[in-house]
Amino acid sequence: MIKINTLLTLLLMLGSSKLFAAYQLPEYEKIILGNGLTLYLMSQHEVPLIDISLVVKTGAVNDGQQAGLSRLTIKNLAMGSQNLNKNQLESKLDFIGADLYNTSNLEFSQLGASFAAKDKELVLPILRDLAIKPKFDAGEFNHFKKRHLLEIEQNKESPKSVIDNYFNQLLFGPSGYGANAMGREASIAAITLADIKAYHHQWYQPKNAALVAVGDFSTKEMKKQLTDLFSSWQNHSPLAATPKTEIKPVKAAKVLLVNKEDAIESTFLIGGRGIRRSNPDLVGISVVNTILGGRFTSWLNDELRVNAGLTYGAGSDFTSYSRDGTFSIFTFTKTETTVAAIDLALKTYHRLWQQGIDEKTLASAKAYVKGQFPPRFETSSQLANLLVKMYGYGFDQSYINNFEQQVDSLTVDKARQLINKYFPRENLQFVVIGKADKIRDKIAKYGQLTEVGIKDPG
Repeated sequence: MIKINTLLTLLLMLGSSKLFAAYQLPEYEKIILGNGLTLYLMSQHEVPLIDISLVVKTGAVNDGQQAGLSRLTIKNLAMGSQNLNKNQLESKLDFIGADLYNTSNLEFSQLGASFAAKDKELVLPILRDLAIKPKFDAGEFNHFKKRHLLEIEQNKESPKSVIDNYFNQLLFGPSGYGANAMGREASIAAITLADIKAYHHQWYQPKNAALVAVGDFSTKEMKKQLTDLFSSWQNHSPLAATPKTEIKPVKAAKVLLVNKEDAIESTFLIGGRGIRRSNPDLVGISVVNTILGGRFTSWLNDELRVNAGLTYGAGSDFTSYSRDGTFSIFTFTKTETTVAAIDLALKTYHRLWQQGIDEKTLASAKAYVKGQFPPRFETSSQLANLLVKMYGYGFDQSYINNFEQQVDSLTVDKARQLINKYFPRENLQFVVIGKADKIRDKIAKYGQLTEVGIKDPG
């Protein structure tokens, strides 16, 4: 016991030392090659693994009328190169236990791999060939398109899988940040192999891309390897301008009812416009949102789940992009309790203004947020993902390096200012997916009602 007490005393005495120093993003090197390709190199030697990602600044906002084109393009990149067909590629990567991943969102597309450091001489050329010299095989393309169409159809059976699309379209319209990254049945069916080849040719250029490498390597050696592999990648044409998202103020409360005839529960989102990813108040906003709906003991979860028993879980979130974002409250409930759940969610939300946040509640949220922060950036894959987002969304390391200072400096008065400035209060937007005949008349009180079917194009 004496030893334990002595250790605790020592830890308290060292409170200002490195042991309790605020988390800082590990050092990394950022280089721009002669062809415009940006390199992010971060050495981490704790585990003999490397994560490397190619991120290209193109996503669903660039799809135009061909919704889903960016998704089909990045997915087909991983189906072989001009040097390796799909079976050969999978055989080589499976043999060494390497994981290949590829994804896209509204604003950027990503192709990457996680592998043992000893295998980098094998994996890096494969990634280069997939990105620059993809095979784009007709048979693989057609097989994938069929699977993708089936996934779109299956998602319509899961309201949670599609409700964000409806919410973004309600806020931003059908293009820009309202674009459907998965695509729609009609748009996907019309996309040809020639379309994805043209899309790849247009957007996949070094001046529009970055390579992020994190893991067990020498920065000097990795810089040379990537330069040797990618410096021959040439820009071949001016980049097309990314369509500007027309951002209009929300002037009226609206309700989008998505009819799902066989539904026995209602899934809903309530919210409005949020913030861009580079907003300097992002950290403070996240602390306030933690209190409202960002953890299990949040106001929303306590009221709707614990106290009222209306749902198994409720929360809120800010989703941020490079130029704008959304705020939403989300949950689901039995069809019969749809209005009760929405009313209680709104009542709980309005506590931000009517009751405010007291010192004790704020202190608890600040401690929680600080405790959750470092574990999010421990592994090479987590750090690589952070650097990818920094490039894709256009924010810098100050978000990381100043995180704890910004949390510590948040006061009750400052929290009130953030609530009044950033949390939408008027003209809220509602998306409700459920059995329309049972809830249509009841939810019309929340705003201008529009109804669509979940099987309709969305």
